[in-house]
Amino acid sequence: MNTSLGHLSAGQREMLERAVKIIVRAVRPEKIILFGVYSGAGDAGLHHHLPRELGAFDLLVVTREEERRSDYELQDIIESRCREEVAVTALVHDIAYVNRRVKEGQYFFSMAVLEGILVFDARLAPLAEAFLPDLEAVRMLAEKDFERWMGQSGDFFHSAEFLKGQRRRNAAVFLLHQAAEQCYQAILLAFMGYKPTTHNLDKLRRYTNRFSIELAVLFPRDTKEEEELFRLLSSGYVNARYKEEFTISAEELEMLTERIRRLLDIAERVCLNHFISLSKRATSG
Repeated sequence: MNTSLGHLSAGQREMLERAVKIIVRAVRPEKIILFGVYSGAGDAGLHHHLPRELGAFDLLVVTREEERRSDYELQDIIESRCREEVAVTALVHDIAYVNRRVKEGQYFFSMAVLEGILVFDARLAPLAEAFLPDLEAVRMLAEKDFERWMGQSGDFFHSAEFLKGQRRRNAAVFLLHQAAEQCYQAILLAFMGYKPTTHNLDKLRRYTNRFSIELAVLFPRDTKEEEELFRLLSSGYVNARYKEEFTISAEELEMLTERIRRLLDIAERVCLNHFISLSKRATSG
């Protein structure tokens, strides 16, 4: 695997080294693969404060076969330990799972091995040999998955609009949460052929940041008002259904509705462009 960090600045290399040390101390992984670095640079004309995590490192943390803690528990440990010093978005899977997906030719895991950068290796177990997947097959599956999940997202969104009109605000915000969740899952399937099993909108949002600056700044969370708006959306999954004390104003619900409408519009556009790019790469050989 590639181990060169020449494309990173000295500051980025220092931050990455710090993150790797924290992760190794915290979870003793088998390997750590850097598969993305996103600073948000080069995207002009967007008058927003960029979220801190746009400087994040996207890491695939490969755990040892004898690891007994769940992937989700390890992910939370990694991200919480790193949070104060360096922004990290971590995907965690054990070595057996990663090797199985690589042998199957799964797009994300294959490309992580082929194009990612190995930044830590305990050398206790080898990675399976990766091969370039059939990009036309990847595109066809990605489009199929995207249409399915975006269709569900649209259904939830339109139902939320109906309930908003009926002044059933709590039910509407729950459906907006579902629309956002399904949309983020659709984006991940479009770009990676992979989606984590989580209802956590913050994690899903961070996973998709690197695909589009528009996605990244949609929920900037740089003010108390923005933080509260995202909190209302995130808590819609449980609290809006089960907590009597949960309330959302008509104005807040309207703002969330428009924000999710923009999310769906952005998803359609950036994923269509991605499918076009995949098709060109497939035909160019």
